[in-house]
Amino acid sequence: MAQNLTASQRVALARHSGRPGPMDYIQGLFTDLFEQRGDRLFGDDSAIFGGIACYHGQSVTVLCTRKGKTLEENLKMHFGMPEPEGYRKAQRIMEQAEKFGRPILTFVDTSGAYPGLEAEERGQADAIAKSLALMSRLTVPMVTVICGEGGSGGALALAMGNRVLMLENAVYSVLSPEGFASILWKDSSRMEEACEVMKLTAADLLELGAIDEIIPEPEDPEELPERLRLVDAAIQKHLDAVKRLKDPARHRREKFAAMGRAWLRGGTV
Repeated sequence: MAQNLTASQRVALARHSGRPGPMDYIQGLFTDLFEQRGDRLFGDDSAIFGGIACYHGQSVTVLCTRKGKTLEENLKMHFGMPEPEGYRKAQRIMEQAEKFGRPILTFVDTSGAYPGLEAEERGQADAIAKSLALMSRLTVPMVTVICGEGGSGGALALAMGNRVLMLENAVYSVLSPEGFASILWKDSSRMEEACEVMKLTAADLLELGAIDEIIPEPEDPEELPERLRLVDAAIQKHLDAVKRLKDPARHRREKFAAMGRAWLRGGTV
């Protein structure tokens, strides 16, 4: 476990090029993966992966954002920034999970939704809003893991889980530290200062009540087997707990509503 790192150092680790991404966890923890593509409206966005899989003997639905490993994949996936059809694909897959009673597991690593003009023209804001509305009423259990960057509504659109888990060196915030510094101080070079002010680390968010558990990480940012073991143990524990909920949809709505009320009061959940 990394100790006494600054917020900006954790941002650097969250963005480390060799850091295992969501697909590494999905391929390492699940079997019998069956990918589902397309939103049935416009096309397929490869920045979001979704489908059916087997997890410790049970059928589940898995969803994630993905950045790709090569430059070609990075460009194809907009470096992990989904377009509207990606979120609509996720909605279609979540609705199918609801129909068949499959728990949903999501893995998030994105700097945010794709900000291009064409994405706005195809209804980016509407797609994200409808994802949030859908997750608020899903009656199946849902567990989310923030495993790298969790950026803005682009991350939240897959992250309204009954339990939200976060890797120790992941970050989760309303926008990038560079963007925050540019907007607030008109100076993107104050990024390190912004990292401290934004309270975007796992420890900050656990204290605020925005996440439910911090998953420790090995010191080697590229190590995978031990990460898989730690993430697997955390998911099993929380999935077993949320499967016992009588009303997962109500639990999810009350959980996020409590966050809003607490932050309006300036306190923690």
